[in-house]
Order: sequence, then C-alpha cells, then structure tokens
Amino acid sequence: MTDRQNSFYTSISRYYSDIFPFNPMQLAFVKAKLKTLEEKTILDIGCATGELAFQLASQGAKVTGIDLNADLLQQARQNRKHQNLSFLMGNMLELKNDFSHRQFDAVLCFGNTLVHLNSEKEVLQMLQNARAVLKPGGQLLLQILNYDYICSHPVRELPIIETDAIKFIRYYNFSDDTDLIGFETRLEIKAENRTVANETPLLALKSAALKTLIKNAGFKNIQVYANFKQEAFGGAHLPLVVSCEG
Repeated sequence: MTDRQNSFYTSISRYYSDIFPFNPMQLAFVKAKLKTLEEKTILDIGCATGELAFQLASQGAKVTGIDLNADLLQQARQNRKHQNLSFLMGNMLELKNDFSHRQFDAVLCFGNTLVHLNSEKEVLQMLQNARAVLKPGGQLLLQILNYDYICSHPVRELPIIETDAIKFIRYYNFSDDTDLIGFETRLEIKAENRTVANETPLLALKSAALKTLIKNAGFKNIQVYANFKQEAFGGAHLPLVVSCEG
C-alpha cells in the first residue's frame, strides 16, 4: 500500500463500515468453497474493520485478519472481539515471512484489495506468497472489480453509496500510458456538512492476466465468477470473483 493509499483509508476509516457494510454473500461463498467453517484456519487479507473475519470466526473458523492501515485495525480490535479471531498489521507481499508454511486452509483477499499493488509482478509475488502459506489443496479466494468491463467502455463512475450518515461518490480517471488508473472519491459526511476528497492509484488488472498469474503461481482448478453467487463471468457487471486451489 502506498502512502497515498494509506492516507485514503485513514481519511475514511471512521465511516468504513457505513460505506462497506458486511456482505452476507461473501460469507456464503467462503462456506460453499470450504464446505464447513468449523476448525478451518483462514487468513483474511485486507480485513479492514473485521466484519467478514468476525462472521467467519463466529461460525467456527480460526481467523487471522491482516491490514496495513492502523486506523482500520484499531476499529477491528475494539469492535470485533472473538476468541477465534486475531488482527495483525501485515503486508500481502510478506506472507511467507509473517506466517508458517502450509498454515491455512483458506486465504481470502476481497474488496478490490489485490489491485492496490502496483504491478503484475507484485501480484505474482502475492500469489506465490499465498500458495506458500496454504495447506495442500487449500483455497485461495479473491474478489476485485471487473476491469475488462470497466476499461473497455470505459466506466468512469461507480454506483454512489449513500446512507443516512454518508454519501460516497467514486470516479475513475484513465491514462493511456500506464496500467494504473486514478480512483477518485468524495465522502460527504452529512452531520458535519463536510467532504473528504481523495485520489489513489489502482492496478487495472484484467481477467486473462489475472488467470495467467494465478496459474504461474502454481494454483489449479481456477474458477472465475461474476459475483459471490458464482454466476458466469462476462459482460456488464462490476465484480470479478475467483476461486482456486493450492
């Protein structure tokens, strides 16, 4: 995570759970892939405020959540306490150094976290690290946005997220000379009549490139979906969801 990305998440951390509330379909997807959560060891990369990690732990999994943003981790530790759950400061490029070989039954990386890396080389490094800490046959589960669709149209504005407390507006700024795109946001905090504006770079990682990187990292049984319901990938949809085995 770059300094700019870290500053972005710090600036919205107080309202993160309003912007990105727990999505029950993520939990259902993990359960479907693992068959059972009881006694499963799971690493949640980019855990943020710990909503998904807490739900997994509550259903019997032993979960470690990592994130690079101290403000988000503080909220997770304060608000999502469970005996099966721990939160650590951790970098997805350093998994082999931070965890034991073949430690986890599953590694999760949801919420468009993967594309905060700066290059396909870094993505491959992350995938190789994930495979190293997975048990044989363990599941790597990913979710980013569908940059095939976003870049081909191009999609310049994502759906607005609005609650009684906030309004979150998101734009993409494209450039012809880089694979990075500018992710521009405006968070309107209604009670304070205040707006927090940011722009952070994201890697526009297409599905074919992602599948190649996953294969090159040594994973098998690679499945790509349009959403956590496991519907067929392709066309005008925003999510890109992947499952594969180590």
